[in-house]
Amino acid sequence: MDFSGLNKKTAKSFNDQKALIKKVMSGRPMACPQCGKPLVLHPPGSAQPGIRCAKGCTDIALEFD
Repeated sequence: MDFSGLNKKTAKSFNDQKALIKKVMSGRPMACPQCGKPLVLHPPGSAQPGIRCAKGCTDIALEFD
């Protein structure tokens, strides 16, 4: 079985998500890739820290130490 294609796809997805997180956390307005609604940062201390759109298509949970 050849996993190289899967590994490349997974690495691209991870890097795309990491770049999105960096942009939102730096204050840049970003839109959800699915619905186009603005992504909102829910900071540490909130019930569920992370980055989400209003519709819930994008929901990235973040852990802060």
